[in-house]
Amino acid sequence: MTIPEITAAEAAAMIHHGDLVAVGGFGPAGSPKVVTPALAEKARREHEAGRPFKVDIVTGASIGASCDGELAKADAIDRRLPFSVNKDLRQAFNKGQVRYNDLNLSDNATLLRQGLTGRISWGIIEACDVQEIHGKLRIYLTAGIGIAPTICRLAEKGVFIELNTWHSTKIIGMHDIYEIEAPWFRAPIRITQPIEHIGLPYIEVSPDHIKGLIPTHLPDEARTMTEATAVTDSIGEHVADFLLWNMEKGHIFRNKLILQSGVGSGANAVMGALGRSHEVPNFYIYTEVLQEEPMRLIKEGRVMGASTGALTLSPDHLKDLYDHINDYRGRLVIRPSEISNCPEIIARLGVCSLNTAIEVDIYGHVNSTKICGTKMMNGVGGSCDFTCNSMLATFTCGSTTKEGKISSIVPFCSHVDHTEHYVDAIVTEYGVADLRNKTALEKAEALIAIAHPDYRPLLREYMKLAGHYGGHTHHLLPAAFAMHDTYRRKGDMRLTDWSEYIVES
Repeated sequence: MTIPEITAAEAAAMIHHGDLVAVGGFGPAGSPKVVTPALAEKARREHEAGRPFKVDIVTGASIGASCDGELAKADAIDRRLPFSVNKDLRQAFNKGQVRYNDLNLSDNATLLRQGLTGRISWGIIEACDVQEIHGKLRIYLTAGIGIAPTICRLAEKGVFIELNTWHSTKIIGMHDIYEIEAPWFRAPIRITQPIEHIGLPYIEVSPDHIKGLIPTHLPDEARTMTEATAVTDSIGEHVADFLLWNMEKGHIFRNKLILQSGVGSGANAVMGALGRSHEVPNFYIYTEVLQEEPMRLIKEGRVMGASTGALTLSPDHLKDLYDHINDYRGRLVIRPSEISNCPEIIARLGVCSLNTAIEVDIYGHVNSTKICGTKMMNGVGGSCDFTCNSMLATFTCGSTTKEGKISSIVPFCSHVDHTEHYVDAIVTEYGVADLRNKTALEKAEALIAIAHPDYRPLLREYMKLAGHYGGHTHHLLPAAFAMHDTYRRKGDMRLTDWSEYIVES
């Protein structure tokens, strides 16, 4: 092997203030774990010496705490894109300490290739094995890919590979690595079945492009999902019933059900509840992240095959997968994020999407990113990629949060990521609001019906007041955010009197 073995500190020493550092992996799955903490330590030393040190960070999606958390705490990030779930970095976004650019994940690699988000200085990726064959280096990735192929091709100063022996080389062969061609008149991406392969199981680069191998033995930083609740179980049962009803009506096909599931404990629990519904036929998954419940359903045969961008599993669950890898061969494929989230493929396959909303307004607009319209939660991630292109686009949410002090159904979303034009259905523990083929006022009636009982009278009173002003979409603009404002002032959305928000013209 002609690639030098170096330490994380030696790698960090080569990275300079103002560099754009691109990091492989998708979520905590397959993300590097030692170079970025060393880079954070370098930033602290530079700051103590009175010198500026910040870098721009681009990743495939969210990333492990070893990257986002360590760098945020060291005040080492100037600009970050396109998505993050880390608490420390979220606080930095909302304080204006880090410039955050929220992107659809399917656009990320394309924008990098176009040069619109900057020229990549350095790449950092994780691998379970590297092999030099006929003068080329083959890089075999671990549990997540993200934008690793694009990083390896575009990093101008070079790429660091964390060679992580914690990950089993048994995963080799599970990856399907394919980069979308540049415009114009590019060829179709010829995926016509959820788990077919069209690319290579490795990234191939010149050995000269790799500036060092850093040996590691560390697990991924994914946490175990929280247990299902009565609310998530109820939501899952409603989703199952809704899918079955659509099958009976012929809106979707019983023998060709392909689902996408969003990120988080709620989405994981809903998928588990859906799998327990024996009336729902066995199905495929085409998604960006596979969590614990979908993996269990693959093993049980309920999921016939799954395509994903990452295996976001706790270390124990990922070890179990490696120990039983033959149970998943031919039924599981891991793809780069521009393929796992590709609008062309999502539309061609007829995917039914299941994503999570922060809030939904009475006309079907969805906020999935910002608390009260101002504080960034995580970012839009891949939810737009799937919502805009799915055969059936569904959002789920509990009807309330914060012990009932916040209603998830509101008069007007404080921020909109998904407009009513792409949102087909909303599901809470109180039922399904099917928004298809409904007028604005019919959507409002359906959505108020699945709001928490404490908030239904409040929402109906808003509709009554707004109705006096007419229009295709009834709104009383001075009162549209009254529930949000009441929560801001009193810590509870349940206002008792609309009169202070009614301003006569």
